[in-house]
Order: sequence, then C-alpha cells, then structure tokens
Amino acid sequence: MINQKESKMREELLYRMQNAFPLTARPFQVLGEELGASEEEVLSEVRRLKEEGIIRQTSAIFDTKKLGYHSSLVAFKVPEERIETAAEIINSHPGVSHNYLRNHDFNIWFTLAVLPDSRMGLLGTVQKLKELTQADESIILPTLKMFKISVKLDTTGKQSKKERVHKKELKPIRMRARHFAAIRELQKDIPVIAEPFAPAIERLNMSYDELFALAKELQEAGVMRRFATILNHRKAGFTANAMSVWNVPEDQAEELGKKIAEFRAVSHCYLRPKYPNWPYNLFAMVHAQSQEACDELIDEIARETGLKEYGKLYSTREFKKKRLVYFDPAFEEWERKYEG
Repeated sequence: MINQKESKMREELLYRMQNAFPLTARPFQVLGEELGASEEEVLSEVRRLKEEGIIRQTSAIFDTKKLGYHSSLVAFKVPEERIETAAEIINSHPGVSHNYLRNHDFNIWFTLAVLPDSRMGLLGTVQKLKELTQADESIILPTLKMFKISVKLDTTGKQSKKERVHKKELKPIRMRARHFAAIRELQKDIPVIAEPFAPAIERLNMSYDELFALAKELQEAGVMRRFATILNHRKAGFTANAMSVWNVPEDQAEELGKKIAEFRAVSHCYLRPKYPNWPYNLFAMVHAQSQEACDELIDEIARETGLKEYGKLYSTREFKKKRLVYFDPAFEEWERKYEG
C-alpha cells in the first residue's frame, strides 16, 4: 500500500513520462530533479509501475506514413461464434498494432499497416484478412485529415478540461542510413536502468550526442512524433475507452474537428470517409475513469458542437495493443505465406 506522498509522486511521474521523456544520458535523474526525488527513487517507482503493468512501454512514437508505410483503421463484421478465431488471424499480421472488440455490428476494429513496397498492398491485405476470418462485411477507414494524436492520460487530475492543439512547423529531412539505424533502436522499449540509452549507443557505435541529435532531427521533421511512455489505460485507472463517431457535414469538418480535438480527454481525432453502411466521418477517441464520465464528456461535445448524429463504440475487449516494429522481416514473411 503506497502512502499519499508516494501516490502524488507516482501520478506526477506518469504524467511527465507520457508528455515528454527526457532524451538525455540519465533521464531518471532529470525526472527526479523535477519531482524532488532521487534517481534511485524514480527508478524503483518506474520498476514497480512496469511490474504492475501500468507502464506498457517507453520508446519513440513514429509517424507510420512518414516512414512510407500504408495504413488504415479497418472494421470487420464477424459472427459471434467466429470472433475468437478472427481475432487470432488478424493479430497474426505484424502490421496490426491495435485490435479491439467493440459494441457494434461492426465488432472488430483494428489498425493495419503494410510495407511501402507491399506486393498485396493495403486493400489486398484487408481482402485477404476478410477471406481468412470469413467476415461478413468490412470497411476501410483511412485518415483523410488528422486533427490530433496525443495519448496523455491526466493521471494527476489537475489538468484543464481543454487544451490548445498546435500544428507544428516541420523541417525537411533527408533520411540517411544513420537515421534508419537510430529508428531501429529508438523504437525499442528502454530498460529501466540509470543509463537506459547506453545499450543503444553501444550497438549503434555512436555517442549520446549523436543519437539525441538524430532523434531531434527526426522529431523536427515529424518522422518521430515524440519519445514518451505509453500506459495501460485500464490499469492506470482509465477504465472507459470510447471511440466516439460523428456524422459531420463536409463543410464543417475542419472547424468541428479542431473544436473536438481541444478536449484533453480526446487522444485521437481524425476525419475519415463515409460509406452507405457507415454514415460517420469524424472519429474521436475518449478516455475516462468510468463509462458514466465518458458518456458525459461525449454528450458535452455534442452540445458544444450541435451535432445530433453520433455513436459511442466502447471497447469491450483488447485483442492486441502493441507498437509496430518497423523494418521487421515478419511483414514479408506474412505476405509470402498468404499471397497467391
């Protein structure tokens, strides 16, 4: 049982690690200085948080499309008796990072990425997965416009309900072999030790300054969104996770997308295509500590925007949540197994 002081430090630590993990030789020392704690106290707490499953991973978060991959949100309609088998088949693809069961006729929702030079391509891969799972229907929902992507759970309970979402000015970058080498290392979960980047710089045969300079270049170009800690939402106390979907008039999509993205509890906000069997084009992921709080927030968004046609798709099961491993030979192996 942790005391009040330890609980406060834990909340602050989780919030800071989600927002911006220090890219420095001794990051846990820096976090300790910010929190008025020793490096060893921070290391011990992070180890506990990992053991408890609250912290999933601390690593770089990359923009899949800027690395040349083709990706989309996909929804399948699968009969109840085939859900387990279908989920296993979908999870077997190395480009599936998230896969959830949601409370809708379209019940399996997953994100899929394929290689830049994929022989099957994104559409062909979805079609193959549909055949393998025997899904009744499928819809492919690529991002047409991104208004926000920033999973930062308010573990402190002190943050404002809304936040400003700034569009970054990106710098051009010429990707070289050393950038790709750095990406292969930065995508890995760091060890919880005093110098967590030491194994990476040893494998790369470069200095800390070189690695962090490359990380800065990648971030300024938008290739790396940020370097941060990702939490297990439910174990961190955010037990409700709703994908709110909205039918937005095309001429209001830009204005309303930006407005919805300002809600701090919204982690992702995208414009996606509509279909005859799917009338919603604006998607906003909402996280809260209860379904009641989630419902209240979505209803508040509806009141503020004046939108009348919307839905709340709650995740009832997490089949897979795992960072993509870029440049993984498993992508080609999967295609070789199923193509033809």
